[in-house]
Amino acid sequence: MKHPLNRMVVRFLKPYWLWLLVVIALQFGAAIAGLMLPTLNADIINNGVTKGDTGYIWRTGAIMLAWALGQAVCQVFAVYFGSRLAMSFGRDARGALFTRVLGFSSREVNKFGAPSLITRNSNDVQQVQMLVLMTCIILLGAPITMVGGVVMALRTSWRLSWIILAAVGLLGIVAGIVIARMGPIFEKMQTRIDTINRVLREHITGIRVVRAFVREPYEAQRFQKANADLKETGVGVGRLMMTMFPLVMFILNLSSAGVMWFAAKQVDAGNLEIGSITAFLTYLMQILMSVMMATMMIIMVPRAAVCAKRIMAVLDQESTVQQPAAPVTTLPATGNVSFTDVAFRYSGAAEPVISGITFTMEPGQTTAIIGATGSGKTTLVNLVPRLYDATEGTVRLCGVDVRDLDEDLLWSRIGLVPQKPYLFSGTVATNLRYGNPQATDDELWHALEVAQAADFVSEMPEKLDEPMAQGGTNVSGGQRQRLAIARALVAKPQIYVFDDSFSALDVATDARLRAALETETEKAVVMIVAQRVSTIRHADQIVVLDDGGIVGTGTHEELLANCPTYQEIVESQMTAEEALA
Repeated sequence: MKHPLNRMVVRFLKPYWLWLLVVIALQFGAAIAGLMLPTLNADIINNGVTKGDTGYIWRTGAIMLAWALGQAVCQVFAVYFGSRLAMSFGRDARGALFTRVLGFSSREVNKFGAPSLITRNSNDVQQVQMLVLMTCIILLGAPITMVGGVVMALRTSWRLSWIILAAVGLLGIVAGIVIARMGPIFEKMQTRIDTINRVLREHITGIRVVRAFVREPYEAQRFQKANADLKETGVGVGRLMMTMFPLVMFILNLSSAGVMWFAAKQVDAGNLEIGSITAFLTYLMQILMSVMMATMMIIMVPRAAVCAKRIMAVLDQESTVQQPAAPVTTLPATGNVSFTDVAFRYSGAAEPVISGITFTMEPGQTTAIIGATGSGKTTLVNLVPRLYDATEGTVRLCGVDVRDLDEDLLWSRIGLVPQKPYLFSGTVATNLRYGNPQATDDELWHALEVAQAADFVSEMPEKLDEPMAQGGTNVSGGQRQRLAIARALVAKPQIYVFDDSFSALDVATDARLRAALETETEKAVVMIVAQRVSTIRHADQIVVLDDGGIVGTGTHEELLANCPTYQEIVESQMTAEEALA
């Protein structure tokens, strides 16, 4: 199997092969121009200066100027096209990662973790992009200059060629040792960047909890530890770099001294001209600088390789929720939702979260799901929109297995209000139109009225155009829930799924909202997960879950008569209500 770095580079550079050829041609031209300059300089010294031929100096100097100008033009355009290529590479890589993550089910997102996915789409892509950029700007010209420099140096004086071999060999040994030690350090560095992102994200997201429990010092200590660990890894990289560059400069200076020492004897013997010494020294510097620049580039490879491995791990990860090969693309306007012997087991879990689930939800009927914490209510709800796929049994919409439906068709039929309602940065209107971009303002206000949100939205300075912070943090929990419900209503789906969506509402608002929903959803399948019995007591069908299985199904009155689990839930809540009264 190809290395992840090779696979990534080939995958995202393939569309830009023509640009790459242009960069290579420009770097080749710049290298050739640079190699011509020392020879011309030697000719000026040997044939112009020593002989006092001013005309020769001017003519050869003009040729040198032309080559230097050509080299500068080639390098400018090489940098331009190389930068365009590298930026396009990074854009495509980030786009591919984002698209892949959008297709993940909750299982894959949990496997990688949100902080790590963010790091891979930002820092990791940037590291590989930087390698591509520096390759186009520096590395492509280095081997041309090095090989050409060796040829030109041998033409100048083959007797001094052993100095070049010794210097290049020493540089190769130094680079090999450093690179061998860089890989594990860079892998550790990327993991510690993940850790910093995770700690920072947890602190920002849970800032209210942190302040409520006066845990700021503890959180500061957590971040300080993660930051210190990253610093130590960075210091380790710095130590290696600190060791390498003095050695490289020592080899460069030692080589120059060696050339001067041994060339002096050749000049004294009449085998070498003064101008040739200058040319040989220049070629030696070009060769060693090319090796040094290539070494600097190669040092970037271990980190880029680690990043590419992490990126390709995401791109190679197939979602457990797959678009069917021959999807069903049409459905009746209305239809039921049925569960048949459904079970679901999280990856690596010893026991299934839910099992043996069988019931049917009909259009125009409200089905409520209730049970103790951890009984599997949210897991059951997540199987309808295929946030997860059932590991056993089938979930059907209009008689068709949801795994056989076109994903866009399935999702267009479902209006989901999750347990933790999330609002996007933008405005109230952009959030409400999330499921129906063509919705009019009148439709938005109607949805807000049904969701009991019209009153507080109308009091906002900008009304529907009121800015909304990321996550809806500039409104209360109850307002966030009502806006999420309104968003689902605007989409006018066939199936409404309310996952504990009324928990932040007071009893009066809850009652008004449920009454308004009855008219709005009279032809749709309505699925409600709730903790309060008062929210679901008028449901057409109540499904009681306990320890992942169904222990009772029926109306409120039927369950009170024959379901002990439901009776316990009702009794515990009635006692609390009486205490409050």
